[in-house]
Amino acid sequence: MIKRTLFFGNPAYLSTKNEQLVVNFPEEEKLPATVPIEDLGFVVLEHPQITITNGLMAKLVQNKTAVIGCDRQHLPCSFLQPLTGHSEQTERFRYQLNASIPLKKNLWQQTIAAKISNQAAHLIERGYNAKKLQRWANEVRSGDAENHEAIAAAYYFQHLFSHLPEFSRNQKGVAPNNLLNYGYAILRAVTARALVSTGLLPSVGIFHKNKYNAFALADDIMEPYRIYVDALVYEIEKSGEEVEELSKTIKTDLLSIPAIDVVIDGKKSPLMVAMSRTTNSLYECFLGSSRKILYPTYSEYS
Repeated sequence: MIKRTLFFGNPAYLSTKNEQLVVNFPEEEKLPATVPIEDLGFVVLEHPQITITNGLMAKLVQNKTAVIGCDRQHLPCSFLQPLTGHSEQTERFRYQLNASIPLKKNLWQQTIAAKISNQAAHLIERGYNAKKLQRWANEVRSGDAENHEAIAAAYYFQHLFSHLPEFSRNQKGVAPNNLLNYGYAILRAVTARALVSTGLLPSVGIFHKNKYNAFALADDIMEPYRIYVDALVYEIEKSGEEVEELSKTIKTDLLSIPAIDVVIDGKKSPLMVAMSRTTNSLYECFLGSSRKILYPTYSEYS
């Protein structure tokens, strides 16, 4: 079942009754609205004048609903996650923490090869030559010691947005960097939610190790999925829509990311479902029952 995403951009009072999320609008003459909590996968809280009860937060966490808070720039900046995300959590933590360095390097190699392959497929779909990316994807070695990820990313973005002469991929750069930032933040929350539900620590990465990063593993595992954000942002920008500001329409489009159809292991499924398959396959690698992470394969037919 595809979980719903709710976005709150206006003042609201959120509470719960009879296993429903109840929405009251204090500044508008609207009747309260209700949504079954079991249907919710993501709740995005953008407006500073939103009040949410502790009872509702507890039920959302128990339902493994990702509650995402936004900052003054309207960008996602926080993620509420449960203390217990899986019945075997302690045992799964142990396997994750005991993962060997060679295993982590192999997993990172798989991750970057999948990411670059997807970047190549996306450029080909847009009519660009991607032979270099295809070659680099096959040349990624254990731990990506030669840093093919950075080399490929520079080449990829240079060509993908070549029609925008001032563009370079930078968090504080010109549009559509703002759209990419927002989309990646949503994708990061999707990844963290799947990791927690699988019983893994999102803060302990296989490559990212910054001690200030609470979502290092999420940043690792989301890499091959970034392509779906890129593709959506490309379509929005090419449509002629104004992208200097994150309009309500653009946010609505970007909040559809969890429900985008992707192809994983030869089968089509919503991105949030595919992400759970990826995180479960990662656990199997930590467990030792598998050596391969399942990642999506980008296709124009996704």
